[in-house]
Amino acid sequence: MPAREVPPLPEEALEEKFLAATGPGGQNVNKVATAVQLRLDAYALRLSPTVFARLKRLAGSRWTQDGGIVVTARTSRTREANRLEARARLAEMVAEAHITPVKRVKTKPSKAAKVRRVETKSQRGVVKRGRARPALD
Repeated sequence: MPAREVPPLPEEALEEKFLAATGPGGQNVNKVATAVQLRLDAYALRLSPTVFARLKRLAGSRWTQDGGIVVTARTSRTREANRLEARARLAEMVAEAHITPVKRVKTKPSKAAKVRRVETKSQRGVVKRGRARPALD
């Protein structure tokens, strides 16, 4: 099923904060705040209740009590790369929330399928009985 086209995230719903990062960067890590913490106001997206519920479930521990999603990116050495990564992760999460899960349709095995299954089981039983030690009569 093709995913519905999701509009880009509105800039007014996003809030960026830069933090001191850990990891690669050498001495630069101690001087420059390269990690980005991106906060999305989910209410500003004006999502339908079902999409909103899926987004909340997908966000998990990143969901805040005031309806925001906080994503932190700190894998790269530059602010811009971390910023792009955080935005991409957030956009991917919102896009995934727009995908409606397909309901599973329950099916019953046919009578012929049940008969075939029982026949196969009995054939296996014959094979296994053939492996047993011969009875001493």
